Formats: sequence, C-alpha cells, structure tokens
Amino acid sequence: MLPPLRQDLALHPGPDAPDGSPTWTLHDPASNRFFALSWPAFEILARWGLGSVEALLTSIHAETTLKIGAPDVQGLLQMLAGNHLLVAASAQDSLRLGEQAKAQHLPAGQWLLKNYLFFRLPLLRPMHWLQRMSPWVRWAYLPAFWVVVVLLWLLGGVLAARRWDEFTHTFTSYASWDGLLAVGLALSVAKVLHELGHAFTATRYGCRVPTMGVAFLVMWPVLYTDTNEAWKLRSRRQRLAIGAAGILSELALASVALLLWHLLPDTPAWGPVRSGAFLLATTTWLLTVAINASPFMRFDGYFLLSDALNMPNLHERSFALARWWLRERLFGWGVPPPEIMPPARRAGLIVFALMTWLYRLLLFFGIALLVYHAFFKALGLALMAVELGWFIARPVWREMRVWWQGREATRWNRASRRSALLAGMGLLALVWPWQGVVQAPAILGALQAQAVYSPYASQLMSPLPATGQSFKAGQPMLQLRSPELAVRLQQAQAIEQQLQWQLSQQAFDPQLMAAGAALRKRWESAAAEVAGLQAELHRLDLLAPFDARVAESNEDAQAGSWLPAGERLLMLVSPQGSKVDAYVDESALASLSPGLSARFVPSALEQPSVQCRVERVDPVQLSQLDAPVLASVHGGEIAVQKAPDGRLLPLQPVFRVRLEHCDRAQPPLMELPGRAELQGERRSWLARGWRWAVALWQRESAL
Repeated sequence: MLPPLRQDLALHPGPDAPDGSPTWTLHDPASNRFFALSWPAFEILARWGLGSVEALLTSIHAETTLKIGAPDVQGLLQMLAGNHLLVAASAQDSLRLGEQAKAQHLPAGQWLLKNYLFFRLPLLRPMHWLQRMSPWVRWAYLPAFWVVVVLLWLLGGVLAARRWDEFTHTFTSYASWDGLLAVGLALSVAKVLHELGHAFTATRYGCRVPTMGVAFLVMWPVLYTDTNEAWKLRSRRQRLAIGAAGILSELALASVALLLWHLLPDTPAWGPVRSGAFLLATTTWLLTVAINASPFMRFDGYFLLSDALNMPNLHERSFALARWWLRERLFGWGVPPPEIMPPARRAGLIVFALMTWLYRLLLFFGIALLVYHAFFKALGLALMAVELGWFIARPVWREMRVWWQGREATRWNRASRRSALLAGMGLLALVWPWQGVVQAPAILGALQAQAVYSPYASQLMSPLPATGQSFKAGQPMLQLRSPELAVRLQQAQAIEQQLQWQLSQQAFDPQLMAAGAALRKRWESAAAEVAGLQAELHRLDLLAPFDARVAESNEDAQAGSWLPAGERLLMLVSPQGSKVDAYVDESALASLSPGLSARFVPSALEQPSVQCRVERVDPVQLSQLDAPVLASVHGGEIAVQKAPDGRLLPLQPVFRVRLEHCDRAQPPLMELPGRAELQGERRSWLARGWRWAVALWQRESAL
C-alpha cells in the first residue's frame, strides 16, 4: 500500500519540458523547497489516492499513453520519503526519521567546518514592506524607463570617450585606504539596490520573499534575498526577469551615475558626490558582471542560464553527466547516462561541467591563498589546508572511491586499455629521471670588466677614448684637473713646511721646546695629509687597470668640461676571456655543482651560442640584483621590487651561478642577455615536485 502524502503540499503548473511535455512544480511550504515533476511523476501523484501500486498503474495505462512500471513508482516513493513529503504514521516511519535526524547531526568539528565555509544570517522579513512599496516602483518595469536608461548609457559613454584620459586616470586616486573605503561604500549601496531589484520583481509576480539578509562565504559577507518561490511560476520569462533584476538594477544605476559624473562640478563641495558617482559608474557593474553574471557559481548567472535552458538543478545534472562521461572514457563500464537528452545538449552540458570544475579549482585555490595570508601563519596554514581539502581533495577522493568500488565491473576494452596506456605513460613521465637541464636567465660579459668614474669634481683635460679603443695595463687613458684639490695640497704643504721648520728649531726656542713630542706628531700628521693629497692628485691621471678595451664612453663628457664627483666616464672590458652569470631559483641548487657543462643562448638571434663550464655556485641568495637588464621592471624574467634608493630587490630567492672557460675567446663589448642551459643532475618531475613542496612547507610553516 502507498503511504499518504502530506496535506500541506501544493502543486503548481510548470513550464513545458524541452520535448514539449508538461511539467509541474511541487512546493513544500514547511521547508520552502520546490521539486520539479515530470509528466509521468505528475500522473503518479494524481492517482496516489488509489492506495496501491497495482491500482495506480492500471489507471495510468488505461487513461494515458505512458508506459510506467513499478520501479518508476518505487523511485518516486523514495524521493518523497527522502524529502519528508509523506505522512509519518507508523513505527517504521518514526525509525526512519530518527535515523535521518541522526545522520544529519554532525560532530562539533564538521559542524564548525560547514558553518565556517558558508552560513546565512537572516536580517529582515520584508514581505509586508515590499507589498506596500511595490506601487511606488512600477515605473521601473515600464519599457519607456529602460529606453531612457539605454539613452543615458549611450550619452554617458560618448561623454566619457571625449574625456577618456581624465576618466581613466581617476582610478589611480583610489589607490589608498580612503579610496578602498569609498569603493566599499559604493559597493554596499549597489548591492542593496541589487537585492531590492530581486525582491520587488519577485513581489510583482506574486512570489513571497520570506527573508533578506547576509550570507557569509568563507567569512566574506554577501547580501542575499530568498526568492525560491520563483520556482512556482510557470512563465520562464518571469523567472528570467526575477533572476536578471539585480544585474539590471546595477546597470541602470551605473548609467545614471556615469552621466552624473560628467554633469556634477569638479569642486571641493561636490567632490565626494562626484567620486561616489564615478565608483557607481565603474567598479560596481564591473564586479557584477564578473561575479554575479558567472554561471559557474550559484549566483544570478547560474539561475539565468538554468531558466534559459529550462533545466533546474543545472550544476548537479551537468556534473552527473560529466562524471558518467569521464567514467565511460576511462573504464568503459557501459552504464547508461543519468539522463536521456539530445546528443548536442548532452555534449554542451559536459563541456559546461568541465569548465565549471576548472573555474572552481582556480577560485578555491585563490580563496585558500587569500585565507592563508589573511591570518597569522599557523591559523592561515590550517585554514588553507581546510579549504584545499574540503573543496578540492574531498570531491576528487569521492570520485576515486566510486572508481574503486566499480573495479569488479571493469573489463579489458578499448577505453580501459587506452586509460591504462595513458596512466602508464604519465607515471613513467613522472618517475623517470629524464629532466636534467636547468634553464635560467643569464648574461654574457667579459671575464674582467670595470667602470671608470670621476673620483672628484674636476675638469676633463683630454678627450675621452672612443668605444673599441684598446689600452695596455698601466697606460694613461685620460687626465683630470681639480683646482680645489691642488689648493688643498698647497695649503697642506705650507703647513707641513712650517711644522718641519718649527721642529728643526725646537732645541733653540723655549716655547717650541714646551710643545715636546706633540710638535713631532703634528708634523707627521701634516706630512701624511700631504702624501694623501698627492696620491689623490695622482688618481686624476686615470690609468688602465688591466689590458682593456673601451666598451662604453660618456658622450656628454667633452674636453674642458667640468665633471661632478662619481660621474661615469668609461666602461672597460678585457679583450680576452668571457664569463656568464646565470641566476637560478632555490629548487635548482641541489642538481648543480662546479665542473658541469653549460650553454648560453643569447636573446639576440644573430649571436651564436656559447659553451661554458660551471665555475662556482653561490650558496647565499642575492640581496640585490646587479643585472638590471634581467629585472622584471625592465622587461626581464627575474621578479624584483625597486627600492627607494634604486636597488633591485628579488621577490623570490635567487642564486648566482658563475660560468667560465667559455669557448668564446673575445668577449662582447656590451653585456648580452639570454638564457643558460645548465646540465644538472637528472631528476624526475616527481622528485622535483616533492622537494619543492617540502621546501615550501618548511619555509612557510616556520613560525
């Protein structure tokens, strides 16, 4: 016998199914949940009062063209019982409800985990207020209003194009804490209007809005409006209108705000209002399109797509199809698909499910990183592990359990052989130590190189040597003159000569005799100062420190011109011998050692590659990068941050590897950037990944 249905259930006509058959919606007012019923399910419920399965099936076969069997009735009965839609009148029903309540009772840890990830906080029961205020917003549903909105948007866009530079540069004024606070306030206003759009539209079509409030998604507040009663509407157009009302409300607000930004005067009195209009015209609708319009999460875009396709529970149904497709491609179990539908729609839903999985993988990984950086390190690591485990590892583990449970049904077929072959090739690629080449950004230069600077503020007495000119070690290159240094030398010599005369007359003069040994100390000090100034004067005659060629000459320095102290004049390089400085990350250190071969490939394609050997591997990471051409701020590969004093500070650990004994005897005049290919110890991808993960964990878990 069939158990009785609850008497408070309501049945509403639904939209036609894709095949043209009618559907109905069953409403459970106790939980405010809605269930989509197909035509066969409706015919079964319509005859539920007959009491028995045999009588129900006999009536359906006699009065309709449907071919329904006892398993169909049993499946619907299980759905009704599982969702508490039957009257609980027997001891077995009480036992079943008790078991379900016990299963839903979570341990303290699981309850905290579930409520930490997502929970709702109802704030308002707005139905009475919405019904009173609905007549005041009827103008928002007139076609003329949306024509005006489109015209305002077009006018604001034309005016923004005419002042595009001012419009785009306004964004930079919000790169501060005050700017972020203003963005937050503008978003709050826009999101309140967004939720009111849903609520008023649902009320307009006769749907009840029981609650409005705040939902916390991983502790991030998100406003919500309960519009579940939209499922009882038969018109898909009305459902689409309720789903799109929030986005359309924000877009209308952005159109008006964009025009106001142009019309309001740019004065201190109107500054805050104008800034608010700018934020409402830009930030709010961009975030709405990026987040609310996405169909990959259960936001407005998801419900719009679900109503447009007339497919309730779009995510669950597409996920079921994608899991079935994946299992068939991997194992070929021969299980029928969970739903029968046209091949084109089924393929589209499978692609949609795969895109949703990829989107959520990236999103949840980003949330995990955000949670890690939002708290102190120990708590951040724990919460990050929770995020990765709950959202990423848990679904993968559940799917792999299904694979393991179906191992007995797995047979050697085309799909299983293909999967075994691909799995073996993938495992071999992971564990085989075939990867031994370490690639790193590098720079090729002369084995000896030195920049020549002006030691003092001085006058250049001779022209600078031309680029490419050669010098022998100790050969004069240019001469400088410093009148200030010459005057200081003359003064020091005069003082030294006077002290020397006093020292020679000390034995004959009582006053000098009273100075004692201090006089000799003063003379020695003055003599040392004279010697030092003479040495500094000799530095003005710049000599070649080694056999060198001029790689770079300061074209602005002409003969007779005055130079400040520290002015760069020449860049010298040795004519023989080349070296390469490669910059590797921390993971490559273990596979590198002196004596290994290496190859340098210049970025300039016309330059040949250079063979070298590893001479030295620095064990200490660089505190600053001394190769600006490789820095990210200059278009290079090494991520750096420029300090206020001009130093380039690496954002990740970087180690220098010196390559020498290169087969290019004559070095280039200018340093050449490129990449170094270092023949390190062969390691598998799995070993490299494990070392990287362990090193990352040890570094980040250090308190």
